[in-house]
Amino acid sequence: MAKIRVYQYAKELNKSSKEVITKMKELGLSVSNHMSTIDDDMRATLDQSFQVNGTNQQEEASQNHKANESNQNQNKNQSSNDNSDKKKSNKKNKKQQNKGNKQNNHKEQGKNNKQTKDKGKNQGTPSKITYSGAVTVEELAEKLNKETNEIIKKLMFLGVMATKNQDLDDASIELICSEYGVEAEEQVEVDESDLSTYIEEDDPAKLIERPSVVTIMGHVDHGKTTLLDSIRHTKVTEGETGGITQHIGAYQVKENGNKITFLDTPGHAAFTSMRSRGAQVTDVAILVVAADDGVMPQTEEAINHAKAAEVPIIVAVNKMDVEGANPDRVMQELTEHELIPEDWGGDTIFVHLSAIKGEGIDELLEMITLVAEMEELTANPDRLANGTVIEAQLDKGRGSVATLLVQNGTLEVGDPIVVGNTFGRVRAMVNDIGKRVKKATPSTPVEITGLNDVPSAGDQFVVFEDEKTARQVGEKRQQQHIEARRNDQARVSIDDLFDQIKQGEIKDINVIVKADVQGSVEALAASLEKIEVEGVKVNIIHTGVGAIKESDIILASASNAIVFGFNVRPDANAKRAAESEQVDIRQHRVIYKAIEEVEAAMKGMLDPEYEEKVIGQVEVREIFKVSKIGTIAGSYVMEGKITRDSGIRLIRDGVVIYEGEVDTLKRFKDDVKEVAQNYECGITIKNYNDIKEGDVIEAYIMEEIKV
Repeated sequence: MAKIRVYQYAKELNKSSKEVITKMKELGLSVSNHMSTIDDDMRATLDQSFQVNGTNQQEEASQNHKANESNQNQNKNQSSNDNSDKKKSNKKNKKQQNKGNKQNNHKEQGKNNKQTKDKGKNQGTPSKITYSGAVTVEELAEKLNKETNEIIKKLMFLGVMATKNQDLDDASIELICSEYGVEAEEQVEVDESDLSTYIEEDDPAKLIERPSVVTIMGHVDHGKTTLLDSIRHTKVTEGETGGITQHIGAYQVKENGNKITFLDTPGHAAFTSMRSRGAQVTDVAILVVAADDGVMPQTEEAINHAKAAEVPIIVAVNKMDVEGANPDRVMQELTEHELIPEDWGGDTIFVHLSAIKGEGIDELLEMITLVAEMEELTANPDRLANGTVIEAQLDKGRGSVATLLVQNGTLEVGDPIVVGNTFGRVRAMVNDIGKRVKKATPSTPVEITGLNDVPSAGDQFVVFEDEKTARQVGEKRQQQHIEARRNDQARVSIDDLFDQIKQGEIKDINVIVKADVQGSVEALAASLEKIEVEGVKVNIIHTGVGAIKESDIILASASNAIVFGFNVRPDANAKRAAESEQVDIRQHRVIYKAIEEVEAAMKGMLDPEYEEKVIGQVEVREIFKVSKIGTIAGSYVMEGKITRDSGIRLIRDGVVIYEGEVDTLKRFKDDVKEVAQNYECGITIKNYNDIKEGDVIEAYIMEEIKV
């Protein structure tokens, strides 16, 4: 008999590849993964071991199956009874709670009154205190059951001067507590608006297998969309009369009873943007490479993005039906990126196919199923759902519509939900073929309505137990988002460019150029790009001929750019948009004036350069030591002058001893701004007293170099 692979042998026995691999390892047979080969001797050994255990396993399986069915029926009956009991008892509980709350409030008020009366009494020092955030001296004294004055004294002995309302840092709190032998513990405050805090960890016993989520990536025109259409046509429309009624950015297909979810995001840009928002949705990445074109720049980018996401890669060599197709060249080029085919001793699966003719589609789906099986993808359907937004839009008839991918739990109609910075209740759910559904299990894409606003692609969603909590969290997240947008970077204009530069907000100018003729556009764009000022550059993001339109203003607003118009004017809509979006429009009729304006702005944008200028030398002739002031240098200005705001160097025997600032500068008893040559003065140096007679004080200033 010929050699067969592990997954093929597992299929014959109706077992998973993992079971066969573990059995082979137990028997001491050499195996690495599901693509390893089995010879006749190995097969005979496996057949014998599986036949011996076969009867026992079947009996156990049948018993387990019956037990599971009975348990499920019992659970259903219990849950239905529990629900009816809960509804009846809820009203009683609410009344009892209201009465209890009133009584508790009266008791608490009484306790508080007693506490305020007994506050002056001394209590024992606690063994441990907890605090969160900033703690004042008074609050710390209360926690330690000590007088505020006592804590202030302790702080003074430790070298910290503080009033009772002053905030203490963590080090001071720990020092004070250690003085009394008390352990101090800081409590970390949980951010209520963080959705990840509401996602609980799953019990491993409740996890079951879930469908894999696949993203298709690759270079432009290598057949990504055609491959998606081919899979959709052959696997989805087979069971649908009239074809697909609605397409929602993701869909599911069935392969040998196993579901596979495809994300319709052809290209790695969407894949990466979702990852950048913290959405790790993909389980398997399919890299589409054209057999007649080979590895291209975007193919390399797609490989890097898939590797960064740490997902397994399956290479689909497309366009095998085209003349000049050379799959060996593709395999050779991909080895440079550490994607080595299994035929060459590597572990990357390569599938040859033709998306247009539909050849190799079944083999690709089979390989996806195998990889997913080895990845052990699991989820818990018996919990509140959470997942990711694939895409969202505002529909005229239905309002805010969002396509969600359920990653864990089960999403049901009527669930209170928070999606990114929006919230609401799931009014209706539609699956990938346009049918209304009442629930969605893990790895299922659905389209929902009922949100108060349109979320962003890649946002996380979480289902809550009650609508009140969902509304509170959603409103808090919405408020934080509004505040963050207010604090966003202001629009650039030539007038306030220098202020923004001082604050370090910008280091280059984005420019949109519009002119009356193409020649003027090219001339102005080329002249602007030629401006060479170190540290700042001009980015021309768009050029065009004709009037400045609303679309130009929208682009400038999105990219924080300045619009330059040469012999053209903005239309009415563009003017309104520029006012609302605060976009700066500069109009010129002479080309060199536009260039001069940009050049001047760029020169103002550079960090100023400074050089040191020595302005005077002072000789120390006598020393006066005063207890409260320190050492005063009685000095004589030998050259130039010394000013109160100048920097100084203390030089002793030609060596710089100290570099600092002038603290006070006096002539007789008067403070002076400067002392000129051949005059005497008294100088104290800031934070330095080791001055000796004969020392030389060199005064200098830092001057800005003009460009």
